[in-house]
Amino acid sequence: MAQFVISLSALERNARMLRATADEAGASVILALKGFATTAAFGTLRPFMDGCCASGLYEAKLAARHAGGHVAVYSPAYRDGEVEELAEFAHHIDFNSLPQWFRFRDMLMGHPRFLAGELQCGLRINPQCSTGHTALYDPCAPGSRLGITADALLGVDLAGISGLHFHTLCEQGAEDLAVTLDAVEEKFGELLLSPQIRYLNMGGGHWVTKPDYDRGLLAGLVRCVRERYGVEVLLEPGEAWAIHTGVLRCRVLDVFESQGVRHAILDVSASAHMPDVLEMPYRPDVFRIGGQGGDAVPAVVWPGESYALAGGPGEREVTYRLGAPTCLAGDVIGDYSFDAPLEVGDELLFDDMSHYTIVKTTFFNGVPHPSIAVQEADGTVRCVKELSYDDFEARLG
Repeated sequence: MAQFVISLSALERNARMLRATADEAGASVILALKGFATTAAFGTLRPFMDGCCASGLYEAKLAARHAGGHVAVYSPAYRDGEVEELAEFAHHIDFNSLPQWFRFRDMLMGHPRFLAGELQCGLRINPQCSTGHTALYDPCAPGSRLGITADALLGVDLAGISGLHFHTLCEQGAEDLAVTLDAVEEKFGELLLSPQIRYLNMGGGHWVTKPDYDRGLLAGLVRCVRERYGVEVLLEPGEAWAIHTGVLRCRVLDVFESQGVRHAILDVSASAHMPDVLEMPYRPDVFRIGGQGGDAVPAVVWPGESYALAGGPGEREVTYRLGAPTCLAGDVIGDYSFDAPLEVGDELLFDDMSHYTIVKTTFFNGVPHPSIAVQEADGTVRCVKELSYDDFEARLG
């Protein structure tokens, strides 16, 4: 059976780096549950994070029950009853549009937690500044549904609003944040100077734990904003907590050739288990377990095992198109080459499979869902969730 395995030691490594950077900047750093939400790992992360950010009621409840600390919530739209429930325990509730805010404003401003200062409300803004490279992940594209543009706020009564929130980055560096902040200050600087604005949420996409990320620049930018506007700054990275901490371990089910292409069908699916391979698109590193050669190793290793990093098409002796056991013709992970032919039963590791994988998995085509495990500091692997046919059936009503 396929298995996601997350290294708790690697998570702690990232968490310490994020905590140190946030402390240097004087910011709060919270875990974006949309990127990583494996509750079995929260005990490792909890000492280093200030709380969690949620994309709606369910994630917010998960944060409150399993993580503790600050709970910040943003959704493009809230359903009837959700804001009333969130008001009982969330600390920040941010709104995507003025109609949504006006719909819930009176209720929230009359809530005891709001009156006591335990709950603050904010608006997501759109600085109309695109810095990314993947259109699917660009919230500043023309006509975007995410966030309010500066012109839409002119002359609007913003009583009850005490925060602004932007999220424009996706796995990007501090240099892109600097460009974004220039746009934010140009378009919303006057509002930020208003005494009523007490926090600025800079969203996620900050690739803080990537080796070449300029953490000093990030800290300097945050300090400058805090000093200039007198606001609390929140950072809510997702992938930065979990990058290079997990793998997806799988097996080869079949090998064959068709029209000159060698295929290897695996017991995992890009569509169902690692959708960013199709959506970004993203090409993960693949290791053959038991292979030899090279200094590269996956994020999680087992005692006594060896790993050989697969090459690109044609780089090694034999190339295979790695595909899924589903009916979707495009459910293909990619073309990879190996030093020797693959055989049924061979095991492969897909690297960097913690962030934006488990949170997005499905039971598409009834493909068995990989189990979820964590690796302790001593190397012990402990399964924390085994999904079965009953889980598949239960989701279908």
